[in-house]
Amino acid sequence: MGDVPISGGADRKPVKLPIPGKRNILITSALPYVNNVPHLGNIIGCVLSADVYARFCRSRGYNAIYICGTDEYGTATETKAMEENCTPKEICDKYHAIHKAVYEWFNISFDEFGRTSTPQQTEVCQAIFNKLLDNKWLSENTMQQLYCDTCSKFLADRLVEGTCPTPGCNYDSARGDQCEKCGKLLNPTELINPRCKVCATSPRIRDTDHLFLELPLLEGKLREYISTMSVAGSWSQNAIHATNAWLKEGLRQRCITRDLKWGVPVPLEKFKDKVFYVWFDAPIGYVSITNCYTQEWEKWWKNPEHVELYQFMGKDNVPFHTVMFPSTLIGTGENWTMMKTISVTEYLNYEAGKFSKSKGIGVFGNDAKDTNIPVEVWRYYLLTNRPEVSDTLFTWADLQAKLNSELLNNLGNFINRVLSFVAKDPDSGSGKGSGYNSIIPDAPGAESHPLTKALAEKVGDYVDQYVDAMEKVKLKQGLKIAMSISGEGNAYLQESQFWKLYKEDLPSCSIVMKTSVGLVYLLACLLEPFMPSFSLEVLKQLNLPPQVSLSDEKGDIVKAKSPWNIIPAGHKIGTPVPLFKELKDEEVEFFRNKFAGSQADRADRAVKEEAEAKKLTEKLKNTKIADKSGKKERPAKSAGEPKAKAAAVEKEVTIDRLDIRVGVIKEVQKHPDADSLYVEKIDVGEEQPRTVVSGLVKYIPLEEMQNRKVCVLCNLKPATMRGIKSQAMVLCASTIDKVEFVEPPEGAAVGERVTFPGFDGEPDDVLNPKKKVWETLQVDLHSDKNLVACYKDLPFTTSAGVCKVSSISDGSIR
Repeated sequence: MGDVPISGGADRKPVKLPIPGKRNILITSALPYVNNVPHLGNIIGCVLSADVYARFCRSRGYNAIYICGTDEYGTATETKAMEENCTPKEICDKYHAIHKAVYEWFNISFDEFGRTSTPQQTEVCQAIFNKLLDNKWLSENTMQQLYCDTCSKFLADRLVEGTCPTPGCNYDSARGDQCEKCGKLLNPTELINPRCKVCATSPRIRDTDHLFLELPLLEGKLREYISTMSVAGSWSQNAIHATNAWLKEGLRQRCITRDLKWGVPVPLEKFKDKVFYVWFDAPIGYVSITNCYTQEWEKWWKNPEHVELYQFMGKDNVPFHTVMFPSTLIGTGENWTMMKTISVTEYLNYEAGKFSKSKGIGVFGNDAKDTNIPVEVWRYYLLTNRPEVSDTLFTWADLQAKLNSELLNNLGNFINRVLSFVAKDPDSGSGKGSGYNSIIPDAPGAESHPLTKALAEKVGDYVDQYVDAMEKVKLKQGLKIAMSISGEGNAYLQESQFWKLYKEDLPSCSIVMKTSVGLVYLLACLLEPFMPSFSLEVLKQLNLPPQVSLSDEKGDIVKAKSPWNIIPAGHKIGTPVPLFKELKDEEVEFFRNKFAGSQADRADRAVKEEAEAKKLTEKLKNTKIADKSGKKERPAKSAGEPKAKAAAVEKEVTIDRLDIRVGVIKEVQKHPDADSLYVEKIDVGEEQPRTVVSGLVKYIPLEEMQNRKVCVLCNLKPATMRGIKSQAMVLCASTIDKVEFVEPPEGAAVGERVTFPGFDGEPDDVLNPKKKVWETLQVDLHSDKNLVACYKDLPFTTSAGVCKVSSISDGSIR
């Protein structure tokens, strides 16, 4: 389906309410805190993951709404307001707008993106509190709290730092509510050597009265809920583990009030100067934001017989959603819609360390936009790297590998090959003699075409597996299965050799093309939850409406199992264009350097760079370029000043700067983390063979790789591809449909340099990617009509003769 705007304004969609007889699914993601810009770890941890599931549900025809918003009350907001010398409301307004803009760019399809600092939040929160009070689940106790005499106030948990008391941890910057290192929830008075975050003085302990939720009294009902729903809702293992750890430790009464000003006020005279603790009121934000979406919010939140609640979050939020919030709702005695399924992520780490909002480390939402890397690439990379079971790592090299190998060479290559061939005019232009002039051909007998029938069976199985994985919220697995269909499509094209079929067996070629176009549409449907902007572009190129469907009621899943029936014969497609662009090594290096260190470090670098630029500008202003005669004026040199060295002359870009050698493939295997890549060990005449990663899986069978003599470019800068460093590149000739090795003659010696007549210079040690030497020379590398590999008209030459290709004439060599 098309992009759904974040709610609000004239574009707002009609309000949805539960529909009898349909699956009604209420989806929430943990409310992002409003005191900072969200980083990529925050985005994949809850907001993006929930969006994928919401989009999947809509494609299945379920009646689903997705609720989220900014969590705005509490100490962190007050602290940020102090830092920025403004009011908490001004902070919330500022960062709510920033969050909203980031999520809009990421194509997050909220039905309502609200905030917790609303009258509806106060109303719902106080109503729940009053029910708990009436049902005697609350108690009043005096507790000891840290008080700062310098600041003249009780210190909220996040305004206190100290050493974590947990044995073996000893983290010296633990907050008063939780240790960021070991994850242990704390009380501020438990910290060793506490200090005020505002003034850094040591606070003292004072008595203060607060209200507590009696979790021990609710434990029986809570355990009953957990044991039932964790099975029925297939809770993720990390959620079950975190919940059981809390239960095993024993539930304690938990304080629900705080000595703050910014929050929902407690509706009791004795506690009128206190507000509700953020852990108590923040989950209620889901309810109040739904109240902002529709005044009939109770039809979603007090309707457990007809509504399923799915919640998405990072692992640090689990106890609040499996213990605290359910206990709160159970304690009201009302018929609440309780969470059925919880999907929890571990941490996404950044390069060598952790993403951190407080320290400004990592790539943040606004940074992603500024890179000009398309949003579908960011969504794809984050979702393939979704930390579902254990922590995962963001690296720029891995982003590059996934874009270039999986999106560009697999998915984009398949779709462009299919649509470009269909779009060719068989009677004119470069496509003369092939193509369908953009019209989908008829394909009678497709169901009995052996290769197509085998493909359909595989695709049908994949679609069933995809739906099963997505229904169970196994998003990473769903994405991998969808991409496997693209891989099958490429293999199908290659095995069918459709470019030959067009001339030798046109009916079979039409079957292959009509089936492949159906696969293109199917991929747009399956990948829409993950990359909606990609799917919109594919549908545009197919000249189809911007909606997708995987509905059982409409028979979409059945139709997917006979892909030749998906797009009707006679339909005219749009104009095919490439869907993805290669990310180059120099761009990766630029981004790695740009986003190194913390945001503060980057700001310092930017200031220094700006200062240097100003200095240079001033220097240029004060430098006399030439006198009236046209002669350059130079300042007089002092007697002791040495003569300036002549500027280094830039080396001419000539073919002998390439170090191309004869090599032999000694070992080859599939890349463990990339279906389209081989990992080869190639002997190029050195002490040890070089490791080379090549995207040749769909073109050259594994058994044909072993012991092949090849031409190897040995002085490219090494590049890491899906975790394995490639130390050279095997040269191949290619057309849009075919790839072949450039092969030295049988008698050529391993390690011998391949030369070109008239060029006898020494090669560069390593080609400088910034100088574009390889890119400049590569455009003139080709195979000629006699199948000889050439640079312009000069053959690739060895002592045993020239290098050739098997069958590709006029192919590009790279």
